[in-house]
Amino acid sequence: MTTVVFVGLFIVFLGLICLIAIVAMMGKLCKALIPNESEAQAPTQATSPVANPASSQAAQPIPNRDELVVAFSAAVAEELGTDVSAIRVVSLKEIK
Repeated sequence: MTTVVFVGLFIVFLGLICLIAIVAMMGKLCKALIPNESEAQAPTQATSPVANPASSQAAQPIPNRDELVVAFSAAVAEELGTDVSAIRVVSLKEIK
């Protein structure tokens, strides 16, 4: 009876070790095939000098502002249990 338990545990842990090895190999393969995003973005950041990054972010408009307002209003109305027409958005700022 005890040998059956030990053989079962051995098989389970052997399977887990094989699974860890497969996942590690897949990770190394993906890192080798897919370029790193930080390396690809580093030259573009170095070539574009920005004096004050906070002011450049404030100058950029929010893309799809109307769609964001509608989505936020619907989410707040759903959470509060009220109608969307009862929600009035006064301002919308991006937080980083």
